[in-house]
Amino acid sequence: MRTTYCGLVSETLMDQTVTLMGWAHRRRDHGGVIFIDLRDREGLVQIVCDPDRPEMFKAAEGVRNEFCLKVVGKVRARPAGTENTNLTSGKIEVLAYELEVLNPSVTPPFQLDDDNLSETVRLTHRVLDLRRPTMQKNLMLRYRVAMEVRKYLDEQGFVDIETPMLTKSTPEGARDYLVPSRVHDGMFFALPQSPQLFKQLLMVAGFDRYYQITKCFRDEDLRADRQPEFTQIDIETSFLGEEQIREITEGMVRRVFRNALGVELPVYERLTYAEAMHRYGSDKPDLRVKLEFTELTDVMKTVDFKVFAGPATMKGGRVAALRIPGGAEMSRSEIDAYTEFVKIYGAKGLAWIKVNDLAKGREGLQSPIVKNLHDAALEEILKRTGAAAGDLIFFGADKRKVVDDALGALRVKIGHSEFGRTHGLFEDKWAPLWVVDFPMFEHDDEAGRWNAVHHPFTAPKDGHEDLMDTDPGACVAKAYDMVLNGWELGGGSVRIHRAEVQSKVFKALNISAEDAKVKFGFLLDALQYGAPPHGGLAFGLDRLVTLMTKAESIRDVIAFPKTQRAQCLLTGAPSNVDEAQLRELHIRLRNPVQA
Repeated sequence: MRTTYCGLVSETLMDQTVTLMGWAHRRRDHGGVIFIDLRDREGLVQIVCDPDRPEMFKAAEGVRNEFCLKVVGKVRARPAGTENTNLTSGKIEVLAYELEVLNPSVTPPFQLDDDNLSETVRLTHRVLDLRRPTMQKNLMLRYRVAMEVRKYLDEQGFVDIETPMLTKSTPEGARDYLVPSRVHDGMFFALPQSPQLFKQLLMVAGFDRYYQITKCFRDEDLRADRQPEFTQIDIETSFLGEEQIREITEGMVRRVFRNALGVELPVYERLTYAEAMHRYGSDKPDLRVKLEFTELTDVMKTVDFKVFAGPATMKGGRVAALRIPGGAEMSRSEIDAYTEFVKIYGAKGLAWIKVNDLAKGREGLQSPIVKNLHDAALEEILKRTGAAAGDLIFFGADKRKVVDDALGALRVKIGHSEFGRTHGLFEDKWAPLWVVDFPMFEHDDEAGRWNAVHHPFTAPKDGHEDLMDTDPGACVAKAYDMVLNGWELGGGSVRIHRAEVQSKVFKALNISAEDAKVKFGFLLDALQYGAPPHGGLAFGLDRLVTLMTKAESIRDVIAFPKTQRAQCLLTGAPSNVDEAQLRELHIRLRNPVQA
């Protein structure tokens, strides 16, 4: 029915007759000549409607925004001085011979070129929102990314295999979405949080290179980079070690950026988990920010200032500094605002020192805490931080996690601020990173037990197997994350392929043999049949495309997302269901909510 897309009409089609279909983006009546910008998924083209063709012109007079149109016309050059260099079709226009309204439109609730729409309006009228050029570009890029992933993995010998959506509820960190069974009274399926167990079973089954672009579901608190349902690029392979898995998956991401975005990623930096936390307070540091922590725990053990000495001497405490070059010019109100900011992360406050004049020693330092620190401590602070005149030093002193979280967030906030950008503390670039050697376990002090950092099926480093019995906190995993610009793109590990090692992990996690059999019996049984060494990595497709588009939220790269309250404003889901449906499932609501 059409000869090409609107956005692809260019001077290569000069003087040819084309048939186009799309939506009226805007209509302009210029004293007898009507111009219509016709839009489709590829972009815009200018249609010229001349009164010399009365029937066509009459139809054009009735066109309004978002009418669905068919246009037949001749491609010609735009008049000199009216070209639009931002469009593929910017040097031409189409002189309409025929114009047919395929379907009129009621007045839209908003203009598609309005950049100040609330997210509620956008999600409520998502179909119209998706017509906007930005959203069209985002979803087209998402398609290209998925295609590049598939082509690359196919070339590497990977096979796309689907895994079940209705499966068994197993503890994987977040709450499951449960689906009641009508056939089996009182029993439930769970929607998969990931295909983790099934992809391991596929390795045991001999499909040594598996991948899947699949939906995953987690009933957890939401924020900008989370959705209750999200899309994962899931990869698993047998007979390869950590380095080889990282090499393959890095190659995939490089190709995606090169072919879908035209970007050549730089060399990946590599940090151990311990290094990342020590230097940046984060296991996904944004390396575009040129600020690092300075360790001061040992220095502060001897000072009389309890705010520093207390954390420095307690088990699991930390004192660290963050030097801000040029920060001495910050006002007290700015410092106070940062003090309030770190409290979000559990910090009780934010100590600071302005370095005004190093030559004056103590007298050249401005801070309410200087009087509480002896000369040796001050000298060591200035030496370790490399402070110069005009700098500002912030301090974090508390439990290690509080210091890491608070100073780590402060580092990013200052780096991304106007101050950070104007003072050279931020470099706008692509900054990829591998974080490796994660700990196997983290201790939950409240529950008094160990939890898996990644998941219970992650293999320990060679020689660390016995540490799971004697010192779980010292056990390092064959686990790794790919990080880009402060976002975790994907995480993975080498898996446990021997039943006796898996049993040690369950023991460290305080999962009894009986519980393990009930929850993971099918996996443990499969591991007994010559399971191969295997491992993999899972990428968040939504996060990857969000970064590539530089969108503010992953909701901007998902066609029909949920809100932060896990609701779909377009369809009204979740919603009430008929009492008859509930009876059929043998479900009774304790406190029914009326719609």
